[in-house]
Parts: sequence; structure tokens; C-alpha cells
Amino acid sequence: MTAPAIGGKGDTGWFGHPRGLSTLFFTEMWERFSYYGMRALLILFMTASAAQGGLGFSTDRAASIYGWYTMGVYAAAIPGGWIADRFLGQFRSVFVGGVIIALGHFSLALGTLPTFYLGLCLIVVGTGLLKPNISTMVGSLYDADDARRDAGFSIFYMGINLGAFIAPLVVGTLGQKVDWHLGFGAAGVGMVAGLIQYVLGKPRLQPALDRLKTQAAPTGSVTLAGGFTAQEWKRILAIGVLFLFSSIFWGAFEQAGSSLNLFADRNTELEFAGKTFPSTWFQSLNSLFLIALAPVFALLWIRLGPKEPSTPTKFTLGLLFVGLGFLLLVPAASAQGVLVSPMWLVGVYLLHTIGELCLSPVGLSAMTKLAPRRIVGLMMGVWFLSIAAGNKLGGWVAGFFDTLPLPQLFGAVAGTTIGAGILLLLLVRPIRRLMGGVH
Repeated sequence: MTAPAIGGKGDTGWFGHPRGLSTLFFTEMWERFSYYGMRALLILFMTASAAQGGLGFSTDRAASIYGWYTMGVYAAAIPGGWIADRFLGQFRSVFVGGVIIALGHFSLALGTLPTFYLGLCLIVVGTGLLKPNISTMVGSLYDADDARRDAGFSIFYMGINLGAFIAPLVVGTLGQKVDWHLGFGAAGVGMVAGLIQYVLGKPRLQPALDRLKTQAAPTGSVTLAGGFTAQEWKRILAIGVLFLFSSIFWGAFEQAGSSLNLFADRNTELEFAGKTFPSTWFQSLNSLFLIALAPVFALLWIRLGPKEPSTPTKFTLGLLFVGLGFLLLVPAASAQGVLVSPMWLVGVYLLHTIGELCLSPVGLSAMTKLAPRRIVGLMMGVWFLSIAAGNKLGGWVAGFFDTLPLPQLFGAVAGTTIGAGILLLLLVRPIRRLMGGVH
């Protein structure tokens, strides 16, 4: 009797990828539906007056809370990865995290200030358990040398953005047009839907779970200070360099939910083909472009074969494109007392999407290849910490929305990211040497 294949090239099904990818695709889709739906409303709800049903916070206070919250969402991935590695395992960590996230959204829906803060804290804790571990499970579906890995992460990333595309259209519309708290409640319902299909799809994940068990270190056998080879230390150093540039990228990119969200709401004409629409709908543009372009990029990386750009080169492209997006917005931001065409933001989100596809799914894939097997969950948490740092930086920058001229604000973001991209381009070869053969 032939033993079943444990993941890898022998496990094919969904679009030629391991069968478990479909379960993780839809779990992450619903989790991102809940997160991005709530995020589309968050800063608008905080800055709306009490008469409008909001909290009446100043822009700088709301941006600060937004920055701390979004930082916490990703920073919690480090203890979340550690808890999975040592105690719960990846499958249970994702499930428990999803339950806590759902409770957080329902707390926001209750409509009091204490439950507002409680809801934010619950979502931070739950996302810390879910995010790093579901990505680790995607990586465990493939052999280390499986050429489908980057393409698989790109498909997984399309699932993320399918949820993020639908969310502002549903949650944002309910929140802005009906009631803020109904919108937050709808986000919680989405997370519950994700949990149901996750549990039902567990058999498809069994090969990945078996592989993770074989990679796990015995309890107490690994410390953070030692136990790694010289090559592993070099790869950890490469992760550190990519961490820095990833933080800069996300500091700019995550303006989507803060300064760009405010620009859409206050400075942009909310009408198309004679019909008005909620400002939160702009939050769907990035995801719409990702859904359209993710398969193109997944195919592109495979078709390029040996000519495929290396991971640090892709990071460089990501920084350059996000900078170009803000550079494009500078002329629109110069308009005084005039609502600008929505096409300006369409162009910004298109450029940002191209940059994201060059960096984000590639970064997830790189962490699963560069991280020592014994601490892969923890190192995935470190990757999300770079996003956390970027979110905090982004919240700080958004705090200047009311006090700094917008052309100056957006121009500074453009200059910083483009400059970082040029610097990283000069460091590509040294970083590749540290990566030790990992592309």
C-alpha cells in the first residue's frame, strides 16, 4: 500500500495547487472581509460628530488610535506565532483567533465607548493568533523547492483581496448609509462564516498539519540565542534587512485607511455616472485591482523562470510603485476648495496595487523559505511586526492631515519611499549573498 503524499508536489487539486489551499483561501477571505470592512469605517466613525453617530474625535487623535490599533493587529503576530509553535499548533491557533476576532467586531457593534475599545483589543489579540499561522500553513503545503510556492501565495493573496473588495461595499455602505454599528456587526458575521468553512475544510489541511508536526522542535529544545547554523544566521540577517524596507513600504501603503480615506471623504467628488456613492467604496479599489492582477503576476513569475527578479529586487519595485502613487496625488492635493475627480485616487490605488503585488505575497513566501524550520511561526510573526511598524508610522503621518499642506504631506511620503527603493536597489547583491541560494 502506497503512503499518501504529505503535501508538496504529490498533492494537487485546486488550480494545480495542494487541495488545502482552497480552505485557507476562503478562511482568509472572510477574515479580511471582517477586518477591511471595519477598517473602512474606523477613522470615519471616530472623526464623525456625535450628531452623526460618531465619536467626535479630532483627526490627530483618531489617527493616533488608528495607528496604535493597526500596529497592534500585526505586532500581536509575534506572540501568536510563538503560542502556535509551543502550545496550540497552527490549526487551533487560527480557530481560536477567529472566534476572538468575531467577538471583537460584535463588541464594536454594541455602540458604547468601553465596548469600542474592548472590540479593538479583542481584534488585536485574535488577529495575532490567526494571521501568522494561516500564512505558515500555506507555506507548509509545498516542498521547499516547489516552484509553485510563490504562485500559491499569490493565489492566497487573491483570496485576501476578494474579501477586502467585498467588505467596503457591504460593511462600508451599511455603516455610512444605515448605521455605524450595523456595519461593525456585519464584519463579525463575516468572520463567523469563515470559521464555519475552516472547520469543515480541516481534512484538506491534514497533509500540511502532518508536515508541520514533523518540522516542530521538541519543547524547550530551541532558544532564540542559539542552535542555528552560520547559514541560518545569515538568512535571519537578510530577514532583518527586508524587515526595514518592508516597514517603510507599509508606512506609505497603509495610508489607505487613514489619510487617503480622509482625502476620499473630504476632498474627492463622490459621484460617478450621475450617481453618488459612499467614500468607503474607494477602499475596494486596491482589492479590485489585486483580484485582476494577482493571477497575472503569479503567471509572470513562473513564465520568467530563471529570469524572475529576486526577492530584494521585487521589494525595490514595490517601494518605487507606492512612491509613484503618492507622487501622482500631489497635483490633485494642490487643488484649493475644489473636489477633485475620483480618477486621481483610482490611479493612486492602481500604482499601489502593482507595488503591493511586487512585495507583499513575495515577502510572505520569502519568510517561509528563509526562516529556520524550528521557529517558522515566530519568524512569520517577525514579518508581520514589520507591517505593524509601518502601520504605526502610517498613523503618525496621517495625524498631519489637518495641519500640513496636503501636497507637502503626500510629497514627503513619495520622496521617502522612492529614496528607499533606490537605496535597496544598491543593496540587492549583498542581500542575495546573505540569503544563501534562496531566490
